[in-house]
Order: sequence, then structure tokens, then C-alpha cells
Amino acid sequence: MGFRRVVTGHREGKAVFASDEVVPPLTMTVQPGAEFYRLWGADAAPTFPGDGAPTPQPNYFPAAGGYRFGVFVVPPADAPGPAEDVDVAAGMADFESKLPGLLAHMEPDNPGFHTTDTIDFEVILSGEVVLELDDGALTVLRAGDTVVQNGTRHKWSNPGSVPAVIAVFLCGANRNG
Repeated sequence: MGFRRVVTGHREGKAVFASDEVVPPLTMTVQPGAEFYRLWGADAAPTFPGDGAPTPQPNYFPAAGGYRFGVFVVPPADAPGPAEDVDVAAGMADFESKLPGLLAHMEPDNPGFHTTDTIDFEVILSGEVVLELDDGALTVLRAGDTVVQNGTRHKWSNPGSVPAVIAVFLCGANRNG
């Protein structure tokens, strides 16, 4: 699967289509069934006119004032785990190279839980997911539901039998305390 990304820009004072391409998923051997699509972003506010060229995104999560736009797929709970012969160290290094900095936000003692210095705007495109907060509060989200997360500690799970697809726009924020 892939998502088509059409990007506009400016050339000689006119609007142009800068690119039109399918963005393939980033997948990891240590997390079968999960897919990440890094569609757009920057670590600073954009300025115009611009040519529509992508900007560097050295980390998965944006710095304060930056943003990210993407899609991620949460596999169902009954999806198979990593193959028995997977080299976990190599798999984690691959994960870090594809999604730099994401693992640093994950809690090793509480699988799936993470906290980021972002405001996340999410819409469930398909499937069903459970969003759990740090106090154990849960909510079930289905296609068409939206979430605004304000730097909260949380984790996602998918109790269904099909992958859940979530579009996300992350805005880097400053955390006070």
C-alpha cells in the first residue's frame, strides 16, 4: 500500500505541481503489520513562495514550531509478532534509522506508552483503535473519529481483526514543567 502525495509550489510567480508520487510505507521487522508514512513536515514554520521541495526532518517528532504530517497503521492485536529468526538488535537499528527518535519516546517498562512535546491532530481513517491514557482511561475510536492530544502520555492498541489506519498532524510544542 502507499499514499499518493501531491505537492504544489511556486515557479516564476505561478502555482505549479511540484511533485506527484506514491509514498511507500516504512515497515519494521520488529513490528510486523505496523506501517508509517512520512508525508510532509519541517522543523520551522514554512515561508512562501516556495518551490514545493521537501525539507529535512531529522527526527520523527518535530521540534517546537515544527510540524509533521503522516499516516500510521496499527496492526490488530492478533497479528503475528516478529519472526523467530529476527535479529532484534539489527531490527531496532533499522527502526531507528527509518523513524529517528521515535524509540527514545517509548517506555521500555510500559510497552506502547509514550509522551511527546507535540499537539497531535488525528483522524481515524479505517478500523478501530483504543487510546489509553496514563491513568488507565480508555476510549474506542472508529473511522471518522478525531483526537486532539495535548502532549499527553498515551498508547494505541487495536483490538479488532483488521489494521487501523490513522492520519496525524503533529505540531511541535514547548512543555512547561
